Amino acid sequence: MIKVLKAGFYTSIQDKGREGYASIGVPVSGAMDTYSSDLANRILNNVETDAVLEIAFGFCAFEFLSETIICISGGHFSPKINGVPISLQTRIRVYKKDVLTFGHNSFGARCYLAVKNGFLTAQVLKSRSFFQNITLQSLLSNGDVLPIGVFAASTDPSNTSVKIVEDHFESQKIACYNGPEFDALEAFQKEALVKQVFTISNDNNRMGYRLNEVIENELPSILTSAVLPGTVQLTPSGELIVLMRDCQVTGGYPRVLQLTNTAINQLAQKKTNDTFQFVLK
Repeated sequence: MIKVLKAGFYTSIQDKGREGYASIGVPVSGAMDTYSSDLANRILNNVETDAVLEIAFGFCAFEFLSETIICISGGHFSPKINGVPISLQTRIRVYKKDVLTFGHNSFGARCYLAVKNGFLTAQVLKSRSFFQNITLQSLLSNGDVLPIGVFAASTDPSNTSVKIVEDHFESQKIACYNGPEFDALEAFQKEALVKQVFTISNDNNRMGYRLNEVIENELPSILTSAVLPGTVQLTPSGELIVLMRDCQVTGGYPRVLQLTNTAINQLAQKKTNDTFQFVLK
């Protein structure tokens, strides 16, 4: 068990999400950066469907009520156990009454805390991922006690660690494909999409990122159609919205680009005022 001493800004339980429920309006959800969450689970020899904690912007604290092994991946928020700094992407043994804290940001926007055999909070529609109106809570609160998988100390002697891939956090190139309405754009609009350096606005969250720069646009809205995480919508005002893991399942704005899964993971590690360019594959 793990007790939440300080929940932080936006901390939630996430796994691989809820595939197959779009027909009833349920978003996929799941970890924003699946590369980092999967890596943490692999380092612990968990299965990739095991639930992890997704921590946005740090400043949270947890007390371990039982012994286990952990791994932290993704963004760097100065993690410490009992005040002693610890490494990312490394198996770390923790003991009963140990306190894990996260503080100031060095890079990235989200980190992932995995524990041996995963977090065992309630499943809803085959997933433990938090989502408002689907699960009982959408964020962790101070005082929550989280069940975790059983840890057998004698079976896990490894000190496995993996080098951090800096490009995952620093790349300014966000790979994408043509969206369904891409060919409805004028040539100058297509050129602007790939030449413009875009800035993430302060309106960004797990549902989507609005971008500050606009593309001149006279395209009409479309009939409500399916959208996915990574769909880039062009609004009538010329504003672009990049849909993320908690996005709705349908939308009425032209879908001009579709990000690759790698690009969604990279964008999930960017924050307000970070910049990037779209790169067509």
